[in-house]
Amino acid sequence: MGRTNPTYCDALRAIEERWAEFRRALRRRDQPRFDRLFEYAREHADASGLLNHRNPLLAALFSIDLEQEATLEDHEDRLEALEHRLNEQPDTEPASDEETSETHR
Repeated sequence: MGRTNPTYCDALRAIEERWAEFRRALRRRDQPRFDRLFEYAREHADASGLLNHRNPLLAALFSIDLEQEATLEDHEDRLEALEHRLNEQPDTEPASDEETSETHR
């Protein structure tokens, strides 16, 4: 007996095909970004397939949001670590112009 619903991966492929003209109309610099969004959606294909929602675009968009949230969290963690390292460094003030000229006399 055949499936009544296409698999999520099939549905996602169909969505990507429907958006192909939009992708072609994008500037070249944005096309890889567009492709990355579908990569994000494919990252969560297992969970999205289990959802079996009538509108697979919803699962794709939520998957994209999850990946972007993870990226944002990673950037926040890295920024916090950099700020922490900067705050740990001893404060060394550069010598003033007057002090520099006195040492070179």
